[in-house]
Amino acid sequence: MSNNETLSLEIGTWAQAVSITDVPKHVQDQALLNILDAVGIAFASTHYEFATRSIAASVALGSGPRGVIACSERLTVRDQAMLNGILIHGLDFDDTHVPGVIHATASALPTAIAIADDRELSGNDLVLGFLVALEIGARVGTAANGGFHAQGFHPTGLAGAFGAATAAAKMIGLDAHGIASAQGIVGSLASGSMEFLETGAWTKRLHPGWAAVSGITAAELAKAKFEAPLAIYEGRFGLYTTHTPAGHDLKMDAVAADLGSAWELMRVAIKPYAACHFTHACIDIAIELATENNLTAADIESVTTIVPAQVVPVVCEPAQAKLTPRSDYDAKFSLPFIVATAIAKRRFTLADLDDDCLVDPELLELAAKVSYQNDPNPTFPKYFHGEVIIQTKDGRTLRKREDINRGADERPLSVSDVETKFRDNVSLVAGTDVADRVLNAVMSLPTTKNSRDFVEALTAK
Repeated sequence: MSNNETLSLEIGTWAQAVSITDVPKHVQDQALLNILDAVGIAFASTHYEFATRSIAASVALGSGPRGVIACSERLTVRDQAMLNGILIHGLDFDDTHVPGVIHATASALPTAIAIADDRELSGNDLVLGFLVALEIGARVGTAANGGFHAQGFHPTGLAGAFGAATAAAKMIGLDAHGIASAQGIVGSLASGSMEFLETGAWTKRLHPGWAAVSGITAAELAKAKFEAPLAIYEGRFGLYTTHTPAGHDLKMDAVAADLGSAWELMRVAIKPYAACHFTHACIDIAIELATENNLTAADIESVTTIVPAQVVPVVCEPAQAKLTPRSDYDAKFSLPFIVATAIAKRRFTLADLDDDCLVDPELLELAAKVSYQNDPNPTFPKYFHGEVIIQTKDGRTLRKREDINRGADERPLSVSDVETKFRDNVSLVAGTDVADRVLNAVMSLPTTKNSRDFVEALTAK
């Protein structure tokens, strides 16, 4: 980057020039799996009350011609993007870019779908838009180096908006300066408060959809030559100055380093469990220890989890509140409840978040025996690692550590794992015929001439 070139312009220059032929085949193939995973989760979300209320609110904002995943309602372009984002992220079952700690697909895919559908772009255009949005959102999150969380902002809402703006601006045909302007504009629209953690509120579900809305809005304003600040990342009142703690150790090189050669999609972890990604290593360990040692809840004296200090405010504290989750969403961020469930049931599924599970006396009694310690040798956020130590009533000490969480880039879920997860999610609300239709639509994206056909295949008939 030259002395007078801003990061937003460097990103804009890359985004304008990149084409699908620049994307390696294995990256394109992985993109389809991440899209499939997200679409399956959106179907599952329609089974839950938060989706019913979100759909009602979206309809109240006005009808339009655009279809929504797993829904029969028709909305405007931006409301389509908002609702798709809510459905993809609403169960907290969607993928995570580990270094950026951002739910990467949840804002990138709604953005790409909205623009490609509205403008009847090709399936490859949609996939490329998705990749551009994910790439920039992930990098913006990585550069914060945990600083967004530390300042009380959800990176998915913040960083995702910059990815969405970049992709939307490219997809509507803006040049490098226009794409830079879209980023500058979206800096005033990006948001995402972590206050939801205090009560288990639903607002986190909104963040990626709003990031997509913000990106689409910013792109259209940039197209209309709305003047924007270009030093939106590094400026005196830029993103990192205002949204991370003073003196925080940033990784600003991460925003643009190796753009186009190192694809951040390959560092995105598809979730095996419908809970905060920070808990997954401990879930796997708890299931393994319970299974290998034939444990029941009655056998347990105490459980100690060892986790990175950075995740403690999200899944371990405030300690008393974590012992009695108030809602299914609250439970997804309660390491004691999650580990207790994994030990008692040797699983952790969407069904284990039902209301009756949250008041199960056996589970709550076991959760009260789960404590935490800060890991003295953390590699977070590179990996969401964990360790579990179980003391049994008969005097045994059972201990296991997972340094690399399952689903991370070095331990990715297989194609069959992702397809099984997709089919399980769709089965909550639809039959195998729908799952087959949607699976075929996603995997056919590279040969789809009009993305509107793809979107129509995803809607409820």
